[in-house]
Amino acid sequence: MKKIYYLSTCDTCKRIIGELNNAKGFDLQDIKTEKITSEQIDWLKEKLGSYEALFSRVALKYRSMGLNKKELHEMDYRNLILEEYTFLKRPVIIIEDDVFVGNAKKTVEAVKARLGK
Repeated sequence: MKKIYYLSTCDTCKRIIGELNNAKGFDLQDIKTEKITSEQIDWLKEKLGSYEALFSRVALKYRSMGLNKKELHEMDYRNLILEEYTFLKRPVIIIEDDVFVGNAKKTVEAVKARLGK
């Protein structure tokens, strides 16, 4: 399986998808129009070891909701991501059983290496 969870309005996601040959051969899921499901997020958690690894603290709502002042637990991260798409750190790129999360340069390079590019 090759899949990318992304946000179509995110320039960084668009750039990364472009760097990956426009994600040819990938199933693309725009998380704004097709929300991530509980089954999908649970599978990702199983691969990564935590929901926190999928959670974006740079989302605008993180501070506006006062979450930066609260102690969050695993189920909080899960529920917040399911309720609000902006809390999913993106892009999330799946290549078979390998999962890559975020837009850090080293993450994108690891994806390219995995693809043999």
